[in-house]
Amino acid sequence: MALNTALTATFGSFLITLQFTSLAIAYWRLRRRERRDETQETAEFIALIRPLCGLNAFEEETLRSSFTQDYPDYEIVFCVASRFDPVIPLVEKLIAEYPHQRARLLTGDDKISANPKVNNLHKAWENTTADVVAMADSNLLLPPDYLRSLANTFDEKTGLVSSPATGIRPGNLWGSVEAAMLNTYQARWQFLSDFMGNGFAQGKTLCWRREVLDNGGGLAALGGELAEDVASTKLVRRAGLKVRLPAQPFAQPIGHRSLDAVWSRQLRWARIRRDGFLGLFIPEIFMGFLPALAAVTWLTASGDLPLIAPAVLFVLWFGAEWALAKALGWPHQMRDILAMCLRDILLPALWIGCWAGRGFSWRGNLSGEKTLLVEKLPAPASQSPGK
Repeated sequence: MALNTALTATFGSFLITLQFTSLAIAYWRLRRRERRDETQETAEFIALIRPLCGLNAFEEETLRSSFTQDYPDYEIVFCVASRFDPVIPLVEKLIAEYPHQRARLLTGDDKISANPKVNNLHKAWENTTADVVAMADSNLLLPPDYLRSLANTFDEKTGLVSSPATGIRPGNLWGSVEAAMLNTYQARWQFLSDFMGNGFAQGKTLCWRREVLDNGGGLAALGGELAEDVASTKLVRRAGLKVRLPAQPFAQPIGHRSLDAVWSRQLRWARIRRDGFLGLFIPEIFMGFLPALAAVTWLTASGDLPLIAPAVLFVLWFGAEWALAKALGWPHQMRDILAMCLRDILLPALWIGCWAGRGFSWRGNLSGEKTLLVEKLPAPASQSPGK
Protein backbone atom coordinates (compact mmCIF):
# COMPACT_ATOMS: atom_id res chain seq x y z
CA MET A 1 0.00 0.00 0.00
CA ALA A 2 2.84 2.38 0.83
CA LEU A 3 4.40 1.70 -2.56
CA ASN A 4 1.10 2.33 -4.33
CA THR A 5 0.71 5.59 -2.45
CA ALA A 6 4.21 6.69 -3.33
CA LEU A 7 3.78 5.84 -7.01
CA THR A 8 0.40 7.56 -7.20
CA ALA A 9 1.75 10.65 -5.42
CA THR A 10 4.74 10.78 -7.77
CA PHE A 11 2.55 10.34 -10.84
CA GLY A 12 0.06 12.97 -9.75
CA SER A 13 2.78 15.42 -8.74
CA PHE A 14 4.45 15.03 -12.11
CA LEU A 15 1.22 15.74 -14.02
CA ILE A 16 0.36 18.75 -11.89
CA THR A 17 3.88 20.15 -12.14
CA LEU A 18 3.89 19.65 -15.90
CA GLN A 19 0.54 21.42 -16.24
CA PHE A 20 1.51 24.54 -14.33
CA THR A 21 5.05 24.67 -15.71
CA SER A 22 3.74 24.54 -19.28
CA LEU A 23 1.25 27.31 -18.52
CA ALA A 24 4.00 29.48 -17.04
CA ILE A 25 6.31 28.91 -20.02
CA ALA A 26 3.50 29.66 -22.49
CA TYR A 27 2.74 32.89 -20.65
CA TRP A 28 6.40 33.95 -20.63
CA ARG A 29 6.90 32.88 -24.25
CA LEU A 30 3.88 34.75 -25.58
CA ARG A 31 3.99 37.87 -23.44
CA ARG A 32 7.63 38.77 -23.96
CA ARG A 33 8.47 41.31 -26.63
CA GLU A 34 11.63 40.41 -28.46
CA ARG A 35 13.84 43.42 -29.20
CA ARG A 36 15.13 43.28 -32.73
CA ASP A 37 17.64 45.49 -34.45
CA GLU A 38 15.60 47.03 -37.25
CA THR A 39 18.68 47.05 -39.50
CA GLN A 40 18.69 43.25 -39.30
CA GLU A 41 15.13 42.82 -40.48
CA THR A 42 14.81 41.04 -43.80
CA ALA A 43 13.08 42.44 -46.87
CA GLU A 44 13.37 39.34 -49.05
CA PHE A 45 10.73 38.84 -51.69
CA ILE A 46 8.06 36.49 -50.30
CA ALA A 47 5.31 34.54 -52.03
CA LEU A 48 2.20 34.24 -49.87
CA ILE A 49 0.32 31.17 -51.07
CA ARG A 50 -3.23 30.46 -49.94
CA PRO A 51 -4.82 27.12 -50.93
CA LEU A 52 -8.59 27.43 -51.33
CA CYS A 53 -11.50 25.01 -51.55
CA GLY A 54 -15.02 26.28 -51.05
CA LEU A 55 -16.28 29.14 -48.91
CA ASN A 56 -15.79 29.30 -45.15
CA ALA A 57 -17.89 31.46 -42.84
CA PHE A 58 -15.16 34.12 -42.54
CA GLU A 59 -13.68 33.67 -46.02
CA GLU A 60 -13.79 37.28 -47.22
CA GLU A 61 -12.24 38.62 -44.01
CA THR A 62 -9.45 36.05 -43.89
CA LEU A 63 -8.57 36.37 -47.58
CA ARG A 64 -8.71 40.16 -47.46
CA SER A 65 -6.05 40.07 -44.74
CA SER A 66 -3.64 38.81 -47.42
CA PHE A 67 -3.71 42.26 -49.05
CA THR A 68 -3.00 44.33 -45.94
CA GLN A 69 0.48 43.07 -45.06
CA ASP A 70 3.01 45.55 -43.71
CA TYR A 71 5.80 44.06 -45.79
CA PRO A 72 7.69 45.78 -48.62
CA ASP A 73 7.95 43.07 -51.28
CA TYR A 74 5.53 40.17 -51.63
CA GLU A 75 3.05 38.59 -53.99
CA ILE A 76 -0.15 36.68 -53.27
CA VAL A 77 -0.94 33.44 -55.09
CA PHE A 78 -4.39 31.92 -54.56
CA CYS A 79 -4.70 28.25 -55.52
CA VAL A 80 -7.94 26.48 -56.46
CA ALA A 81 -8.14 22.92 -57.73
CA SER A 82 -11.42 23.33 -59.66
CA ARG A 83 -12.27 26.22 -61.98
CA PHE A 84 -15.88 25.85 -60.79
CA ASP A 85 -15.04 26.42 -57.12
CA PRO A 86 -17.50 28.91 -55.51
CA VAL A 87 -14.62 30.84 -53.91
CA ILE A 88 -13.35 32.10 -57.29
CA PRO A 89 -15.72 35.12 -57.62
CA LEU A 90 -14.66 36.30 -54.16
CA VAL A 91 -10.98 36.02 -55.03
CA GLU A 92 -11.47 37.90 -58.30
CA LYS A 93 -13.36 40.64 -56.46
CA LEU A 94 -10.57 41.07 -53.88
CA ILE A 95 -7.84 41.15 -56.53
CA ALA A 96 -9.78 43.89 -58.35
CA GLU A 97 -10.10 45.91 -55.12
CA TYR A 98 -6.32 45.97 -54.60
CA PRO A 99 -4.92 46.69 -58.10
CA HIS A 100 -1.51 47.83 -56.76
CA GLN A 101 -0.85 44.55 -54.95
CA ARG A 102 0.65 41.71 -56.95
CA ALA A 103 -1.92 38.92 -56.73
CA ARG A 104 -3.10 36.14 -58.98
CA LEU A 105 -5.35 33.11 -59.01
CA LEU A 106 -4.15 29.74 -60.28
CA THR A 107 -6.50 26.84 -60.98
CA GLY A 108 -5.80 23.19 -61.66
CA ASP A 109 -5.11 19.98 -59.78
CA ASP A 110 -1.59 18.54 -60.05
CA LYS A 111 -1.67 14.92 -58.85
CA ILE A 112 1.80 14.78 -57.31
CA SER A 113 0.71 13.03 -54.08
CA ALA A 114 -2.27 11.56 -52.22
CA ASN A 115 -2.62 14.83 -50.28
CA PRO A 116 -5.15 17.19 -51.95
CA LYS A 117 -3.71 20.26 -50.25
CA VAL A 118 -0.18 19.53 -51.47
CA ASN A 119 -1.53 18.95 -54.98
CA ASN A 120 -3.33 22.30 -54.85
CA LEU A 121 -0.18 24.12 -53.69
CA HIS A 122 2.08 22.64 -56.36
CA LYS A 123 1.13 25.02 -59.18
CA ALA A 124 2.01 28.03 -57.04
CA TRP A 125 5.34 26.52 -56.00
CA GLU A 126 6.21 25.99 -59.66
CA ASN A 127 5.11 29.48 -60.70
CA THR A 128 6.87 31.78 -58.28
CA THR A 129 10.46 32.99 -58.20
CA ALA A 130 10.41 33.75 -54.47
CA ASP A 131 13.10 32.17 -52.32
CA VAL A 132 10.83 32.43 -49.27
CA VAL A 133 7.35 30.92 -49.60
CA ALA A 134 4.69 31.29 -46.90
CA MET A 135 1.77 28.86 -47.15
CA ALA A 136 -1.24 30.01 -45.10
CA ASP A 137 -4.58 28.20 -44.84
CA SER A 138 -7.55 30.14 -46.10
CA ASN A 139 -9.29 30.27 -42.70
CA LEU A 140 -6.33 31.97 -41.01
CA LEU A 141 -6.74 35.68 -40.24
CA LEU A 142 -3.39 37.28 -41.02
CA PRO A 143 -2.32 40.28 -38.91
CA PRO A 144 -0.53 43.09 -40.79
CA ASP A 145 2.85 41.89 -39.46
CA TYR A 146 2.28 38.25 -40.48
CA LEU A 147 4.93 38.09 -43.20
CA ARG A 148 7.35 40.31 -41.28
CA SER A 149 7.17 38.13 -38.18
CA LEU A 150 7.72 34.96 -40.22
CA ALA A 151 10.70 36.42 -42.08
CA ASN A 152 12.31 37.75 -38.90
CA THR A 153 12.10 34.34 -37.20
CA PHE A 154 14.58 32.74 -39.60
CA ASP A 155 18.18 32.28 -38.54
CA GLU A 156 21.01 30.06 -39.76
CA LYS A 157 19.62 26.99 -37.97
CA THR A 158 16.01 27.43 -39.11
CA GLY A 159 14.67 25.32 -41.95
CA LEU A 160 11.00 26.18 -41.57
CA VAL A 161 8.91 28.72 -39.67
CA SER A 162 5.49 27.48 -38.62
CA SER A 163 2.84 28.43 -36.10
CA PRO A 164 -0.22 26.98 -34.41
CA ALA A 165 -3.53 28.70 -34.92
CA THR A 166 -5.39 30.19 -31.97
CA GLY A 167 -9.16 30.14 -31.94
CA ILE A 168 -11.12 33.39 -31.73
CA ARG A 169 -14.82 34.31 -31.94
CA PRO A 170 -16.41 30.99 -30.97
CA GLY A 171 -20.10 31.22 -31.77
CA ASN A 172 -21.47 28.58 -29.39
CA LEU A 173 -20.37 26.11 -26.71
CA TRP A 174 -18.81 23.63 -29.14
CA GLY A 175 -17.04 26.50 -30.87
CA SER A 176 -15.59 27.33 -27.45
CA VAL A 177 -14.50 23.69 -27.05
CA GLU A 178 -12.64 23.94 -30.34
CA ALA A 179 -11.01 27.19 -29.21
CA ALA A 180 -10.00 25.51 -25.94
CA MET A 181 -8.43 22.68 -27.95
CA LEU A 182 -6.47 25.14 -30.08
CA ASN A 183 -5.45 27.65 -27.40
CA THR A 184 -4.73 26.52 -23.87
CA TYR A 185 -4.05 22.95 -25.02
CA GLN A 186 -2.46 22.51 -28.45
CA ALA A 187 -0.81 25.93 -28.81
CA ARG A 188 0.52 25.71 -25.26
CA TRP A 189 2.22 22.36 -25.88
CA GLN A 190 3.64 23.52 -29.20
CA PHE A 191 5.21 26.57 -27.62
CA LEU A 192 6.60 24.37 -24.85
CA SER A 193 8.21 22.14 -27.51
CA ASP A 194 9.63 25.21 -29.23
CA PHE A 195 10.97 26.48 -25.90
CA MET A 196 12.78 23.15 -25.49
CA GLY A 197 14.32 23.50 -28.98
CA ASN A 198 12.21 20.81 -30.60
CA GLY A 199 9.51 22.67 -32.52
CA PHE A 200 6.88 21.00 -34.67
CA ALA A 201 5.31 22.26 -37.89
CA GLN A 202 1.58 22.87 -38.17
CA GLY A 203 -0.05 23.10 -41.57
CA LYS A 204 -1.89 26.34 -40.86
CA THR A 205 1.36 28.20 -41.56
CA LEU A 206 4.38 26.73 -43.35
CA CYS A 207 7.02 29.30 -44.30
CA TRP A 208 9.82 27.69 -46.29
CA ARG A 209 13.14 28.69 -47.70
CA ARG A 210 12.83 27.19 -51.15
CA GLU A 211 16.26 25.56 -51.09
CA VAL A 212 15.45 23.60 -47.92
CA LEU A 213 12.30 22.04 -49.36
CA ASP A 214 13.84 21.51 -52.80
CA ASN A 215 16.84 19.75 -51.26
CA GLY A 216 14.46 17.53 -49.28
CA GLY A 217 12.58 16.30 -52.34
CA GLY A 218 10.38 19.22 -53.24
CA LEU A 219 6.72 19.78 -52.53
CA ALA A 220 5.88 16.17 -53.43
CA ALA A 221 7.87 15.06 -50.37
CA LEU A 222 5.19 16.62 -48.17
CA GLY A 223 2.74 13.99 -49.42
CA GLY A 224 4.84 11.17 -47.93
CA GLU A 225 3.03 11.27 -44.57
CA LEU A 226 -0.57 11.37 -43.45
CA ALA A 227 -0.33 15.19 -43.25
CA GLU A 228 2.01 17.80 -44.68
CA ASP A 229 2.95 19.20 -41.26
CA VAL A 230 4.32 15.84 -40.08
CA ALA A 231 6.25 15.44 -43.35
CA SER A 232 7.56 19.01 -43.01
CA THR A 233 8.82 18.44 -39.47
CA LYS A 234 10.65 15.25 -40.43
CA LEU A 235 12.12 16.77 -43.60
CA VAL A 236 13.56 19.73 -41.68
CA ARG A 237 15.03 17.52 -38.96
CA ARG A 238 16.64 15.22 -41.52
CA ALA A 239 18.37 18.31 -42.91
CA GLY A 240 19.84 19.02 -39.47
CA LEU A 241 17.72 22.16 -39.09
CA LYS A 242 14.92 23.27 -36.79
CA VAL A 243 11.28 24.22 -37.05
CA ARG A 244 10.84 27.53 -35.27
CA LEU A 245 7.73 29.36 -34.13
CA PRO A 246 7.33 33.15 -34.40
CA ALA A 247 6.88 35.29 -31.30
CA GLN A 248 3.07 35.23 -31.55
CA PRO A 249 0.59 32.70 -33.01
CA PHE A 250 -2.04 33.70 -35.57
CA ALA A 251 -5.80 33.70 -35.17
CA GLN A 252 -8.46 31.53 -36.76
CA PRO A 253 -12.10 32.65 -36.41
CA ILE A 254 -14.17 29.70 -35.19
CA GLY A 255 -17.84 30.63 -35.37
CA HIS A 256 -20.42 27.93 -34.67
CA ARG A 257 -19.40 24.30 -34.33
CA SER A 258 -21.24 21.07 -33.65
CA LEU A 259 -20.02 18.27 -31.40
CA ASP A 260 -19.67 16.05 -34.47
CA ALA A 261 -17.51 18.65 -36.26
CA VAL A 262 -15.23 19.09 -33.23
CA TRP A 263 -14.94 15.34 -32.72
CA SER A 264 -14.19 14.64 -36.39
CA ARG A 265 -11.52 17.33 -36.62
CA GLN A 266 -9.81 16.39 -33.36
CA LEU A 267 -9.95 12.70 -34.24
CA ARG A 268 -8.26 13.47 -37.55
CA TRP A 269 -5.51 15.43 -35.80
CA ALA A 270 -5.08 12.64 -33.21
CA ARG A 271 -4.55 10.09 -35.99
CA ILE A 272 -2.04 12.40 -37.64
CA ARG A 273 -0.05 12.66 -34.40
CA ARG A 274 -0.29 8.93 -33.78
CA ASP A 275 0.95 7.97 -37.24
CA GLY A 276 3.59 10.69 -37.40
CA PHE A 277 5.05 10.68 -33.88
CA LEU A 278 3.90 7.51 -32.12
CA GLY A 279 6.35 7.80 -29.23
CA LEU A 280 5.06 11.25 -28.37
CA PHE A 281 1.43 10.37 -28.95
CA ILE A 282 1.21 7.42 -26.56
CA PRO A 283 1.72 9.54 -23.39
CA GLU A 284 -1.12 11.84 -24.49
CA ILE A 285 -3.53 9.52 -22.63
CA PHE A 286 -2.16 11.10 -19.44
CA MET A 287 -2.74 14.68 -20.56
CA GLY A 288 -5.67 16.75 -19.35
CA PHE A 289 -7.36 17.01 -15.99
CA LEU A 290 -8.80 13.50 -15.55
CA PRO A 291 -5.55 11.54 -14.90
CA ALA A 292 -4.38 14.11 -12.35
CA LEU A 293 -7.83 14.09 -10.74
CA ALA A 294 -7.75 10.28 -10.52
CA ALA A 295 -4.42 10.39 -8.68
CA VAL A 296 -5.58 13.05 -6.24
CA THR A 297 -8.90 11.28 -5.67
CA TRP A 298 -7.10 8.01 -4.92
CA LEU A 299 -4.82 9.74 -2.41
CA THR A 300 -7.84 11.44 -0.86
CA ALA A 301 -9.72 8.16 -0.52
CA SER A 302 -6.67 6.57 1.15
CA GLY A 303 -6.53 9.38 3.69
CA ASP A 304 -3.28 10.95 2.44
CA LEU A 305 -4.95 14.18 1.28
CA PRO A 306 -7.83 16.19 2.75
CA LEU A 307 -11.32 15.72 1.33
CA ILE A 308 -11.20 19.15 -0.29
CA ALA A 309 -8.12 18.27 -2.38
CA PRO A 310 -9.99 17.28 -5.63
CA ALA A 311 -12.03 20.50 -5.53
CA VAL A 312 -8.91 22.60 -4.92
CA LEU A 313 -7.18 20.90 -7.83
CA PHE A 314 -10.16 21.63 -10.09
CA VAL A 315 -10.17 25.32 -9.22
CA LEU A 316 -6.41 25.74 -9.59
CA TRP A 317 -6.15 23.66 -12.78
CA PHE A 318 -8.83 25.40 -14.80
CA GLY A 319 -8.38 28.73 -13.04
CA ALA A 320 -4.78 28.84 -14.25
CA GLU A 321 -5.83 27.99 -17.80
CA TRP A 322 -8.52 30.66 -17.72
CA ALA A 323 -5.99 33.20 -16.40
CA LEU A 324 -3.60 32.37 -19.25
CA ALA A 325 -6.38 32.80 -21.82
CA LYS A 326 -7.38 36.13 -20.29
CA ALA A 327 -3.79 37.40 -20.18
CA LEU A 328 -3.24 36.53 -23.84
CA GLY A 329 -6.58 37.83 -25.12
CA TRP A 330 -7.96 34.40 -25.98
CA PRO A 331 -11.65 33.58 -25.30
CA HIS A 332 -12.13 33.60 -21.53
CA GLN A 333 -15.82 33.90 -20.72
CA MET A 334 -17.57 31.59 -18.23
CA ARG A 335 -18.61 29.43 -21.17
CA ASP A 336 -14.95 28.90 -21.97
CA ILE A 337 -14.31 27.34 -18.55
CA LEU A 338 -17.05 24.80 -19.26
CA ALA A 339 -15.46 24.28 -22.70
CA MET A 340 -12.11 23.50 -21.07
CA CYS A 341 -13.82 20.88 -18.89
CA LEU A 342 -15.57 19.31 -21.89
CA ARG A 343 -12.29 19.30 -23.81
CA ASP A 344 -10.55 17.35 -21.05
CA ILE A 345 -13.42 14.86 -20.97
CA LEU A 346 -13.03 14.36 -24.74
CA LEU A 347 -9.24 13.91 -24.67
CA PRO A 348 -9.10 10.27 -23.44
CA ALA A 349 -12.04 9.34 -25.69
CA LEU A 350 -10.23 10.79 -28.70
CA TRP A 351 -7.03 8.95 -27.76
CA ILE A 352 -8.89 5.65 -27.61
CA GLY A 353 -11.01 6.38 -30.68
CA CYS A 354 -8.06 7.22 -32.93
CA TRP A 355 -6.81 3.62 -32.77
CA ALA A 356 -9.91 2.42 -34.65
CA GLY A 357 -8.53 3.45 -38.07
CA ARG A 358 -5.70 5.00 -40.02
CA GLY A 359 -7.37 6.90 -42.84
CA PHE A 360 -9.72 9.83 -42.32
CA SER A 361 -12.09 12.10 -44.16
CA TRP A 362 -12.04 15.88 -43.96
CA ARG A 363 -15.68 16.83 -44.52
CA GLY A 364 -17.71 20.01 -44.57
CA ASN A 365 -19.20 21.20 -41.27
CA LEU A 366 -21.58 23.82 -39.90
CA SER A 367 -19.08 26.59 -40.56
CA GLY A 368 -18.89 25.75 -44.28
CA GLU A 369 -15.35 24.41 -44.00
CA LYS A 370 -13.84 22.96 -47.15
CA THR A 371 -14.63 19.42 -48.26
CA LEU A 372 -11.69 17.17 -48.99
CA LEU A 373 -11.08 13.44 -48.93
CA VAL A 374 -7.77 11.97 -47.89
CA GLU A 375 -7.55 8.37 -48.98
CA LYS A 376 -6.12 5.56 -46.90
CA LEU A 377 -3.09 4.27 -48.77
CA PRO A 378 -0.31 1.84 -47.83
CA ALA A 379 2.86 3.51 -46.57
CA PRO A 380 6.31 2.82 -48.02
CA ALA A 381 8.14 0.01 -46.27
CA SER A 382 10.62 2.46 -44.73
CA GLN A 383 7.87 4.38 -42.89
CA SER A 384 5.42 3.59 -40.15
CA PRO A 385 1.85 2.96 -41.35
CA GLY A 386 0.46 6.19 -42.67
CA LYS A 387 -2.15 7.03 -45.24
